[in-house]
Amino acid sequence: MNHNNSLKRRNSALSRRTFLKGLGVSMALPVMESLVPAAMAKSLEQRPKRMTVFYSPNGVRMQRYTPATAGKNYAMTPILKPLEKVRDKFSVISGLAHYQASAFGAPPAGHGRSCPAFLTGVHAKATEGADIQCGISADQVAASYFAKDTQLASLELGIEPPSLMGSCDINYSCTYTNTISWKSPTQALPAMVAPSDVFEHLFGDGNQIDEQTRQMRLAHKSSILDFINDEAKRVNKRLGVNDRHKMAQYLESVRDVERRIAKARETAIEMDLEGFTVPANIPVDYEEHVKIMLDLQMLALQTDMTRVSTFMLGRELSNHAYNNLGIPDGHHALSHHANIPDKIDKLVKINAYHMQLFADYLEKMASIPDGESNLLDNTFVVRGACIGESNEHDHMDLPIILAGGGLEGNRHIAAPKHTPMCNLLLSVLQQMNVPVESFGDSTGPLDGLIA
Repeated sequence: MNHNNSLKRRNSALSRRTFLKGLGVSMALPVMESLVPAAMAKSLEQRPKRMTVFYSPNGVRMQRYTPATAGKNYAMTPILKPLEKVRDKFSVISGLAHYQASAFGAPPAGHGRSCPAFLTGVHAKATEGADIQCGISADQVAASYFAKDTQLASLELGIEPPSLMGSCDINYSCTYTNTISWKSPTQALPAMVAPSDVFEHLFGDGNQIDEQTRQMRLAHKSSILDFINDEAKRVNKRLGVNDRHKMAQYLESVRDVERRIAKARETAIEMDLEGFTVPANIPVDYEEHVKIMLDLQMLALQTDMTRVSTFMLGRELSNHAYNNLGIPDGHHALSHHANIPDKIDKLVKINAYHMQLFADYLEKMASIPDGESNLLDNTFVVRGACIGESNEHDHMDLPIILAGGGLEGNRHIAAPKHTPMCNLLLSVLQQMNVPVESFGDSTGPLDGLIA
């Protein structure tokens, strides 16, 4: 496609949305039916499909994760139990494998190949240097397709600061474990981990709030909303009752996230953990950090700033200690439990806690109106890891969940053993109407996904 035509289409798509602009800031609003010409109103009932990926590191205890029976109304396992309240919103998919994460004669580094394989289905090149080699990830295939219609092609988020030195697993560069998103076989997209950076990325005038505005806000402890207040009042006069309520809810959500980021900035201190520095603008509280990042992601999706986002609860090899659960041991150390009961119990407790965070995420997405439905029903959420049984670095039976997308939930889909994970990724892309016939090492769309 001609670049100028592509740019015109993108500008046209963006012009159909409403932005509140002020000094150094630009805030996209959710679709407001009151501001849409009658000729376009019908088309807005069918909201665009989105895709998010929720990645957890270090695998799980599969014996306490996988349901015993396939089909509907399966019995919840200890690790899945926190998802009971949203069970009609997701399906557990067992039997999926990432064969390309296997060694194939390379060093045993199971973690070093897990992050790069998860969304690419490609065997990463073993290297500690700059000559990294992997493949384009499924999220970036979707991002490329929707880029013409959104302000941001994609949004990559994480919790742990990237490691920038040498290898993080035997013969594998830290680049491989810092992200799950690959724009090209040689370009990994690093995850943003500081909430304040993400906030400014989303609401700055361009990619970043200018320094003058940032200093003014900090000096006067003012909100970004103060800079668009007059514009918001002007737009509000043109809205119907329902849209005024929607706008008030959205602006309060932005203000709430902003308050929490400010609180994190005031209380956080720079720390050195596991050989890397945690910047002072990252919340000390792990759970609050997770929830702020996911709230920022939902704001970006809600306003159609992007339709594609990934989120990493941690990097592979993460040795985060979950002191809030009464577990001072490192996560990675516990994942190699050597079948010691006490270590298994602690690992399962961490796995279930991660599921609780995921359940809260799904529940909040389902509460956000989006056209005739809600944000979750219009978003395919892939949740999982590239390691199944953590003690064995098993890549051939992965803990995968697919939520949202308007698909039937409350199912355990037992795929044939060693079915490529890329079959699921291919199905998601096709359900989003991305024109692809194959992806990674797929053998076709995943059977049984569409009931």
